[in-house]
Amino acid sequence: MGSPKYQRIMLKLSGEALAGEKGFGLDYKVVDRVARQIQEVVNLGVQVSVVVGGGNFWRGLTASAQGIDRATADYMGMLATVMNALALQDSFETIGMATRVLTAIEMREVAEPYIRRRAIRHLEKGRVVIFGAGTGNPFFSTDTAAALRAIEVDAEIILKATKVDGVYEQDPVLNPDAKKFDDLKFIEILNKRLKVMDSTATSLCMDNKIPIVVFNLNEVGNIRRIIMGEKIGTFVKGDD
Repeated sequence: MGSPKYQRIMLKLSGEALAGEKGFGLDYKVVDRVARQIQEVVNLGVQVSVVVGGGNFWRGLTASAQGIDRATADYMGMLATVMNALALQDSFETIGMATRVLTAIEMREVAEPYIRRRAIRHLEKGRVVIFGAGTGNPFFSTDTAAALRAIEVDAEIILKATKVDGVYEQDPVLNPDAKKFDDLKFIEILNKRLKVMDSTATSLCMDNKIPIVVFNLNEVGNIRRIIMGEKIGTFVKGDD
């Protein structure tokens, strides 16, 4: 069977992924499926951290375009990510995984405040660590939060879960003939303005040499396949 290629990972989940076909809120069948895929790799001895978005409940940019103050809209979005983090925690614990939610905005009644050393200690003890509330600052996406937390906890790779099987030159839903990239460099993402992560997150990963794998979350077993070194989705790295 072999050994895992990575020992500590960051999984970036969008809120929309947790909504499934419903498009809004939470589809608990999807949440359970995600939990069981993560359990697979935890059982291999891999340390797993997670950053989850909140777009299934609230999108700050959309609300801002409708006239809500941007900073206020972003803070509301951060609260939505905590709702998703708690839902994931419950699902993880239901199947027997030790889990901790750490939030960038303090809400001690429901989660621990984010402290870097505490997060690393939880990972070392085999607990799945879910980071909620983004970076705690408006104007930054949860993609940027994933990149930042990955750097802080010394994750070896970021697994960005999507609804498609990698990065394409155009939206494959709109253009079925769009070319899929098997490998990309960070600078190509920035130059071509490809929709992988926003430019801040991409630059953070590029500067700190943290690779990204963009993959299809809906194909069960993909997380384990990536961990074991299989070529899945699109692999993004630096020049070296």
